[in-house]
Amino acid sequence: MRHLVDHRKLGRPTDQRLAILRSLVKALLEHGKVETTLERAKEARRVAEKVISRGREDSVHARRQALRLLNDRALVKHLFEEVAPQYKDRPGGYTQIVRTRLRRGDGTQLAVLKLVE
Repeated sequence: MRHLVDHRKLGRPTDQRLAILRSLVKALLEHGKVETTLERAKEARRVAEKVISRGREDSVHARRQALRLLNDRALVKHLFEEVAPQYKDRPGGYTQIVRTRLRRGDGTQLAVLKLVE
């Protein structure tokens, strides 16, 4: 049973897992979509939804919290000025996961994580 299990560990130590999720969210915000495994996409969606929700309220505190995750001032500026204002009236669900194909090497389900228009 999975009582009180909050997230997927992705078979990685904590620091590596957080680095993967951070890089996926950065790529998503920069390019609008990213292709990865289905499990990684589901976990990255949780982080991306939170950071976009944080970006809807433009304050110094929100910018600092986004900067803590993204580690890139230009990307934080892009988030607060271009990405988050698109979702001002949307209560959530800023991303979409589309299953694409099976990876040739190991048969893992791949998916595209993209921002909803």
